[in-house]
Amino acid sequence: MVSVEKQSAPAPASAGKGLTVGAWAQRHLNLCFVAGFLLVLLAYFVVSQQFAVASPDAAVSAMTPHRKKHQATKSSGRAGEAGLTQRNRGGEATAEAGPAQEQRQRQRQQGPPKAEHRARGVGKRDRDDGAAKPFDNGKVVCRASPFSYTCDVSGDVRTNGTAHTVTLVPATSLTERREWSIQPYARYNMTGIPNITVTQLDSTSAASPAPACTVTHRVPAIVIGLGGHLGNYFHDFSDALVPLFVASRRYHGEVQLLASNIQPWWLGKYEAVVRRLTKYDVVDLDHDDQIRCFRRVTVGLNMHREFDIVPELVPGGVPLSMANFTAFLRETYSLPRAAPIRLTKGSSPPVDRKKKKPRLMLLDRGHYRKLVNVPEIVKAAEKAGFEVVIADPRFNVRVKELAMSVNSFDVLLGVHGAGLTNAAFLPPGAVVIQVVPYGKLEPMAQREFGDPASDMGLRYLQYSIKAEESTLLETLGPDHPAIKDPDSVHRSGWDKVAEFYLGKQNVRVDVERFAPTLALALDHLRRQ
Repeated sequence: MVSVEKQSAPAPASAGKGLTVGAWAQRHLNLCFVAGFLLVLLAYFVVSQQFAVASPDAAVSAMTPHRKKHQATKSSGRAGEAGLTQRNRGGEATAEAGPAQEQRQRQRQQGPPKAEHRARGVGKRDRDDGAAKPFDNGKVVCRASPFSYTCDVSGDVRTNGTAHTVTLVPATSLTERREWSIQPYARYNMTGIPNITVTQLDSTSAASPAPACTVTHRVPAIVIGLGGHLGNYFHDFSDALVPLFVASRRYHGEVQLLASNIQPWWLGKYEAVVRRLTKYDVVDLDHDDQIRCFRRVTVGLNMHREFDIVPELVPGGVPLSMANFTAFLRETYSLPRAAPIRLTKGSSPPVDRKKKKPRLMLLDRGHYRKLVNVPEIVKAAEKAGFEVVIADPRFNVRVKELAMSVNSFDVLLGVHGAGLTNAAFLPPGAVVIQVVPYGKLEPMAQREFGDPASDMGLRYLQYSIKAEESTLLETLGPDHPAIKDPDSVHRSGWDKVAEFYLGKQNVRVDVERFAPTLALALDHLRRQ
């Protein structure tokens, strides 16, 4: 027992030493645990950072909220403010919704998942864009001409016909919402044509969510407005056909037309032209309850000048001119002649009736600004060496028949009016003679028919009548301001100009005074 007690006596001391070693081991174990935890935590952050670099969404999240907001506001705000100012001054209005440059580059390289392509309907190739690209935040570019506004919207674009809206849906966060109101007709402020609201959505607000697509198109769209001055033959071309040709020709038929205030008669009359500009049926926008999704939508038609094209203003860098437009018409209506009659230089017009003469179409208007001495004019033109045919194209004449007829002539002669629009069907090198009514209408006549004719590759001649050749002299007398002081009528406003010089005046051409103009037309044909 004693020995046992002796052996057990030092137990407290041994126990005390054992406690010291255990405490040290415990502390060592705790340090190892902490170190291990820190290593695990470090590994977690390393993996998280690598995932952030590999994921576009994570890369955006890695930016500080202040920086994201600042960049988005700066990008859309500055462009939008400049756009509103420039648009009011008749320049170009641009608003671009764009994320950080790094994000755009990353999206171009990687692209969104395939499922996102399918959901948004951009997996197919668009003729104008090349290979389909992922949606970025898109952009809205609005331009003003002396006649109209147009907006080009690209990105994730959705149209709601019955609501008359075109909406750009940003792909990433955008802090500013913008809107434009555009009348899609080629002239400002036409009655009866509803405006289209172009909206760049604010993606950070749930107050106005993007409408879901019900129809997805692989081709771009053009929103046009019909009505207005259409029904007047000149305006059919100047306000619609020429601007539509400019807007759509670059797509080679792969474009969808959405027509507001649709006019079935107009689409029927010019069906051949419309069918060559688009391969698809025109959508009646006002009664379209679909949410249509596009990669690009142009809202409105841009008229450069009256019945004319300014090549520098054609979108997409496509070289188009009025000569291209008339060539397009010749192809559309299968017009056979691409050049007028060939006359030998220095030769006299043929006397023998069996020999071929240059043909002159004389437009005989059936109402105001009509020629009151047509037989005398015909005789003078025949004496000059022309074969003369009197024409009075009516509204209901089929365009193809009219085009074929005009194309067979070498000279088109008429008083200022819609009939001269038929110059578009003449072969290049033919001659247009415009008789300008009294009243200082030369600038208008030059603008509406003179410049376009020259740009079509035609020879243009202008004959301005004197007061003695106007029936106004007989009906109003020599002392009336419309005769004595045309400038005063112009100062009174357009209504008075139209009333007297366009609506109450007929023309009696002085054939002796007109003879040199006919001779000059013949001379132009000899210069071919």
